[in-house]
Amino acid sequence: MIYGAYGYTGQLVAEHALQQGLTPILAGRDPARLEALGSRLGLPTRVFDLDDPAHAAERLEGVSVVAHCAGPFSATSTPMIQACLANGAHYLDITGEITVFALAHAQDAAARKAGIVICPGAGFDVIPTDCVAACLKTALPDATHLALGFDSDSGLSPGTAKTSIEGLALGGQVRENGRLRPVPLGHRRREIDFGRGAKSAVTIPWGDVATAFYSTGIPNIEVYLPAPAAVAFGMRLIDPLRGLLAGDWIQARLKGLVTRNVAGPDETTRLRRPTWVWGEVRNGAGERRVAHLETANGYQVTVHGVLHTVRHLLDYQGEGGYFTPSQLMGERCVEQLPGSGSIRIT
Repeated sequence: MIYGAYGYTGQLVAEHALQQGLTPILAGRDPARLEALGSRLGLPTRVFDLDDPAHAAERLEGVSVVAHCAGPFSATSTPMIQACLANGAHYLDITGEITVFALAHAQDAAARKAGIVICPGAGFDVIPTDCVAACLKTALPDATHLALGFDSDSGLSPGTAKTSIEGLALGGQVRENGRLRPVPLGHRRREIDFGRGAKSAVTIPWGDVATAFYSTGIPNIEVYLPAPAAVAFGMRLIDPLRGLLAGDWIQARLKGLVTRNVAGPDETTRLRRPTWVWGEVRNGAGERRVAHLETANGYQVTVHGVLHTVRHLLDYQGEGGYFTPSQLMGERCVEQLPGSGSIRIT
């Protein structure tokens, strides 16, 4: 089942699933949009919302894997996970939200008992960076510090843009000595060569601050995105205004602008704009390892990552529990996705 199938990413997943010979059930809460998509693709549909997890669990009858594509995941992931636990269906999603990863990780014991896999972040958030982190841990087992990042011109889908607006109100996050620590927007800057020359970069609250710790146990983690010095400075300037940005009115206005003006990158853009992923580990003795990886556009990675995970889970015979992508499918699973190169470590 693809839940949220009529969203930007959900539609791409559904279309590619059909091309690959899969026949998913399309699901969501909007009957008109769901009916239109189901009719166009010739796939079955189920209409339901997530307000009542018990009812949602009933609607998962006969479903062995749920690919959850309906954000914001801060609101939708927990009820869908509860429905999957009740019905015995494996769960994966495309979130990049740190709080969602932490909440999903807290369901590890329940997932083990139910015999299901919970694997959030089965898209660009966080398959490439998670694999880079796991490979770097193998290359330097006693690493104490991990930095990750990526460089892309892929553009934003409506869902990603709305999640980013929510993130502005939450501020930054890093992991220090094993614990998540809130930090200001634009907390730290450094020069990084992600794969196409050195660029000024700034820390962002990316999902690996949670997931890379689960995958590697490395206690200090930061994630970077290219940003000119002026942008990084602007982030620090607006940080004191985060309380205002969290207000319902301003959130609604900003998200309304997204709905009216953001359509997501078209196919030509997705095919022409790859992504460069970078990672670095250090240990207490000052030893250092650096990783580079080039992948397809982030949305292409998400589509193929979701379907790769779905196929893995359709044949899965292992134990239940919470898994990161590298834990579930191997530290180099990203290399199996179309458009992805090999992780190179120096």
